[in-house]
Amino acid sequence: MKKSKKGSAAIMLVLIAYLLLPLIVTIVYSLFDKWTEIVPRGFSVKSYVELFQNPEFLMCILRSLIICVVPIVLTTVIILLAMFVTTLYFPKLDKYVQIICMIPYTIQGVILSVSILAAYVRSETFLSNRMVMLFGAYSVIIMPYIYQGIKNGMSAVNVHTLVEAAEMLGCSRIYAFFKVVVPNLISSVVVSSLLAVGIIFGDYVLVRNLTGTSFQNMQIYLYQTMKSDSMKASAVFVVIMAITFIIAAVTLHLKNRGRKAVR
Repeated sequence: MKKSKKGSAAIMLVLIAYLLLPLIVTIVYSLFDKWTEIVPRGFSVKSYVELFQNPEFLMCILRSLIICVVPIVLTTVIILLAMFVTTLYFPKLDKYVQIICMIPYTIQGVILSVSILAAYVRSETFLSNRMVMLFGAYSVIIMPYIYQGIKNGMSAVNVHTLVEAAEMLGCSRIYAFFKVVVPNLISSVVVSSLLAVGIIFGDYVLVRNLTGTSFQNMQIYLYQTMKSDSMKASAVFVVIMAITFIIAAVTLHLKNRGRKAVR
């Protein structure tokens, strides 16, 4: 048993080292002026200082956060409303909702962006706005992940029993769903939201095709920086990873607070 545990621990350490090695090398690369030999030379944080002194880079961070939050909140609310209707009123429609939510798995970013432009770019409504197109496109892309997370959470909760108990106490169905059922789905919503953050933060195709260079996010800034300065581009990548980690840490912290509040 002890040998087995030691072997498992050794395998886990090797896997963790293998997965973290690219990130560690990138961090080291961003902290030196030259790395043309085995050992890097010229330790410097100049790249990071220049980045955070650049107002455009700070605006890129803000834009990336905005295009993460809005589609995730919008998609989560829409799917929760759809799940409320199908679960409590029209359970036979659940399989059709699932099929619709799974369709974006098969759609590539290039195809989606070209289709959206062809359909709405000449429209005289608000749908022709490039930001509306971008938010809509991201909402479609992350839909399968948000839906599957919420669906898995609802499978572990007896929705009908909880709603019936709340109705016996005088609550309406929609109040019971969002005040009793949804708090029990926080963990599932958080996990699916974090997955959606990773997808949106790592996207370049949709934002480039739908908004061009008029709306720079972190990925577009990274791509343009790579053309001129590889050290600075490494620093941009490290910042992206750090922001993603901070978002995950804050979200998990809020999730744990929500669990305690429910208890």
